[in-house]
Amino acid sequence: MRQPYLTTFAWQIKTYLIRDLLAWCALESPSNDPAATTRMAQRAAAHLAAAGAAVEIIPGQVNGSMVQATWAGGDGKPLLLLAHHDTVHPIGSLARNPPRVEDGRVYGPGSYDMKGGALLAAAALAAIRSLGRPLPRPVILLSTADEELSSTDSRPLIEALARQAEAVLVLEPAFYGGELKTARKGVGTFTIRALGRASHAGGAHELGINAIVELAHQVRTLTDLTDYERGITISVGLIQGGSAVNTVPAAAEMQVDARVWRLEDAAWVNQQVYALRPHLPGASLQISGGVDRPPMERLPGTVRLFELARRLGQEIGLDLVERAVGGASDGNFTAALGIPTLDGLGVCGDGAHTDEEYVLIGQLAPRAAVLAGLLLNV
Repeated sequence: MRQPYLTTFAWQIKTYLIRDLLAWCALESPSNDPAATTRMAQRAAAHLAAAGAAVEIIPGQVNGSMVQATWAGGDGKPLLLLAHHDTVHPIGSLARNPPRVEDGRVYGPGSYDMKGGALLAAAALAAIRSLGRPLPRPVILLSTADEELSSTDSRPLIEALARQAEAVLVLEPAFYGGELKTARKGVGTFTIRALGRASHAGGAHELGINAIVELAHQVRTLTDLTDYERGITISVGLIQGGSAVNTVPAAAEMQVDARVWRLEDAAWVNQQVYALRPHLPGASLQISGGVDRPPMERLPGTVRLFELARRLGQEIGLDLVERAVGGASDGNFTAALGIPTLDGLGVCGDGAHTDEEYVLIGQLAPRAAVLAGLLLNV
């Protein structure tokens, strides 16, 4: 597959892909702006239709629109490709981080995470079509508008499509050294609110029940749940409370990040957090949330997908390796259903979620070639 694919992709990248990536990055699409992500969905839909797909724009319930693009293929179960067109970058980011090409890199908001991944898939499918190669099975690409907001709108559709699929290929960017991702931690967020009793900090201090002190006790309890050997981490990331410096605070609240490698540990963390009890007499706790994005475990089906990708890479001189990572993606949902899921098949680069985010131009053609090989061989 060395010559026809790399020649085609090198031409496409030089002629179209960089141009399109710059244009997509110039169309700002922060997750919390449904109008902006819907505009991006419309742009992505037109692009995928031009690459030969039958395209549907699906409105979100709360967030912006999603795009479902389908390429016809053989009679087998479809392959599901997962992408997202929302970013963490707020409107106005272009003023300090304009899309540009510098030193063999494409810079711009969302270039690496992950507008480049969707464009890479479109290039792979367009090349397969232009070379007259039939797809052995249908291919569905779903691009969502709320991945950076925990996929609350899109999760039901992701899971419904995955249940019908032979395998799932996730177009999130590669890890920093180009590694594919065969395991990801599950992620949860808890909100814990402590309620006490207000009183004057000078005249009636003894009558108060300090909600901040109550949370301080709970912080220590939660922190002690971290177990690095098991891959369990608990982090209190936000805390607020009180009304005035001279008032014993009646209420305080914290938000807690939890991450686990295994499904059984997700259940254990949920149980431990909801078992918390007040430390101060008269105080009470209100607890919500949980580990709701399950871990992507390294299952046999995922290993088989990686080994295929590795062999395809070897054919073009690309040495692919695998990596387990602490961050989550929509691939967590599909892997938890038992569907073989391989992640990190998007672009190479670095700087996700920062103004230094970039894509390595020199890696676009070989990564597209591996993706095309997977589409023809899974």
